Amino acid sequence: MTSSTMSRDSSLAPLKVCVIDDPPLLEAQEKFDDRSSYDTSTPIAIDFGSSHVRAGFTSSKRPSHIFTNKLTRYRDRKISRTMTFIGNDVCLDQTVRAQARTPFDGPLVTNWEYVEEIMEYTFNHLGVQGDGGVSNPLLLTERMATIQSQRTNWYQLLFECFDVPGVAFGIDALFSYYGNNSSNSTGLVIGCGNEDTNVIPIIEGRGILTDAKRINWGGHQSVDYLTNLMSLKYPYFPAKLSNFQFETMYQDYCYVSTNYEKDIDSYLTLQSLEAKNIVVEAPFTEVIQPQKTEEELRIQIEKRKESGKRLQEQAKQKRIERLVQKEEEFEYYCQVREQLKDQNKKKVLSILQNAGFDDERDFKKYLYNLERSLKRSQVVNADDVEDVDQDQELDDKFDLLDIPDEDLTEDQVKEKKKQRILKASSDARNKVKEEKERLAQEAEEREVQDRQWRESDLVGWIKDKRKKLSELVNRRKEKIKIKNEMKDRKSQISQNRMKNLATLAEDGARGNSKRTRQQATIDNDPNDTFGANDDDWSVYNDITQNPEALEQIIEEEYKEIVDLEGVLLEHDPNFTDEDTMDAQYDWRNSVLHLFLRGPRPHDSENSHEQHQMHLNIERIRVPEVLFQPTMGGEDQAGITELCQNVILGKFGSSPRGLSPITSSMASNVWITGGNARLPGLKERMVREFTEFLPARTPFSINITSEPALDCWKGMAKFANNEVDFKKGFVTRKEYEEYGPEYIKEHNLGNVNYFE
Repeated sequence: MTSSTMSRDSSLAPLKVCVIDDPPLLEAQEKFDDRSSYDTSTPIAIDFGSSHVRAGFTSSKRPSHIFTNKLTRYRDRKISRTMTFIGNDVCLDQTVRAQARTPFDGPLVTNWEYVEEIMEYTFNHLGVQGDGGVSNPLLLTERMATIQSQRTNWYQLLFECFDVPGVAFGIDALFSYYGNNSSNSTGLVIGCGNEDTNVIPIIEGRGILTDAKRINWGGHQSVDYLTNLMSLKYPYFPAKLSNFQFETMYQDYCYVSTNYEKDIDSYLTLQSLEAKNIVVEAPFTEVIQPQKTEEELRIQIEKRKESGKRLQEQAKQKRIERLVQKEEEFEYYCQVREQLKDQNKKKVLSILQNAGFDDERDFKKYLYNLERSLKRSQVVNADDVEDVDQDQELDDKFDLLDIPDEDLTEDQVKEKKKQRILKASSDARNKVKEEKERLAQEAEEREVQDRQWRESDLVGWIKDKRKKLSELVNRRKEKIKIKNEMKDRKSQISQNRMKNLATLAEDGARGNSKRTRQQATIDNDPNDTFGANDDDWSVYNDITQNPEALEQIIEEEYKEIVDLEGVLLEHDPNFTDEDTMDAQYDWRNSVLHLFLRGPRPHDSENSHEQHQMHLNIERIRVPEVLFQPTMGGEDQAGITELCQNVILGKFGSSPRGLSPITSSMASNVWITGGNARLPGLKERMVREFTEFLPARTPFSINITSEPALDCWKGMAKFANNEVDFKKGFVTRKEYEEYGPEYIKEHNLGNVNYFE
């Protein structure tokens, strides 16, 4: 994907960015209730949930205190004092908030010391007064089918620590149903809690727990699931998000899809993402570089130009010095070659050994390589002559080249060497110019032939161009594949490269003892024999296929493809912009780009976009686990299937028809709990019930505006009904007489399974 393809499109409106940050710190601690209106006879209802605690006197319409169920013990080393922060007070300081912990481990309470302090905090803020204890009756929630040890610990804590007169326990979902219905109504309640989801049938006001079902999935698991999905989606995200930020993303942007299978097929389209894609940005500190003035930029550019010219001059001077050195060396060995003429073999060998050679063959090999090196250096330095007119003037000044050295002075000999170098450079430059002119002429001839072919046989010309374009595109794909594989050390290409390197190293170790002056190279390195065989160069090509080199080749092929596509666009009526490579690799057609970056091109250099996440499929995928728990790793049925089993398979009903009891249940279905605040949940349940219920069966799906408070309101209603409240109220005397395993059964609580 090229940079031009991913450039910004000014015609597209910018997407709305939602910055998610931790909640602001509180300036004041939790307020205390007025103690003047305190009444010991008014029961206290406490919805002790794993996420929040909702507490208040049952004479009120709403709980007076709602706070997170967390506690922090913070040690201030300056004053050598340990302080305890509970509930909303943990948000008074950032360090305190980061260390906050809950007394729950999953759905069960495990830290009862925390529970004791949280309950004490609750009673103090409610304004409870008493002689070392609590004089008000209590009403507490517990999960469906809670284990006996949990209720035992609650009894011991309340009766022995707080000296309460009595307490009644009930299931939160049943309290919620009771708060919205009469005490003897029949219906079905779906409790969407923070740790689990319950489906409980109710007959004449009593929960039928033997036919109730639980799904081990709630708001807590949904947030964890979203956290894992986003971590997999953005594994190199530069910021670490807190649990509260993921909770915000889940509660504010996730919703229940009415038709999940249909929505998931069309979600990653531009039209759908324009309306449903949510961009969330993690807060970060942006480093703003100071902007330079135009004068400062101009001075900076001039300095760079001067520095570049200076480096070029230095490089040019070094090349000339090396060229002069090689010229002198070549002249010296040419003189040695002249001395070898008309000499016997013994004298020749003596002269060569004094010059540092083993034999005559070694000398000729070295002189040949030196001459090749000199010619290549002259070609490289040919561009040092800046103007053609200067070459013409220099031709007139090469007057010393034809004069023998014996007739010249020492200064003239030095000048002759310079003239020889300049002459060689001028000749090499002329050869390069002639070669360029020849290539340009050949290119012009090919262009004329191509034009004539196109005019005479357009169909064949187009077919040939399309074939070349296809071959170029395929070769480019193969090189891109090789480049990606080279980044993986375990790929076959990387392993072959390592084998080739090991082979070269092994061959070099074997040949070090046999290398002599005969193997001298252009650079006069006697130990460098690489390149003597043609096979060496193929090995070299395999080894040097590094990502940088491949990137350059890929870029060159891309330019060829663009040029060829431009010709086809001009002359081929069937070749359109949609057939070009850029259109095929357009970000609009990339499902991966739409999934990761949404309906806009991505600028990897933009700091804001680096700290952004795109919520799209996750918005409906996370809540869908309630209906398909297998998506979250739970081997359980969804809430729709559980409701279907209760209504169509229990209490005398069948798929052909409902019994009077299940008909009443279908007509009175309630969705409660904090996780029921997801948008679209009611609409989805209406669609699901319509599908599995027999035709023309009346049903009603209900949900209040504040489902998280339904439980507490039902507790208040239950406490104000003296008849129902007394049925489940366990006094201190009964606790002392029957022990902590004692339980009173009532319509809204758990039952005793131990006979």
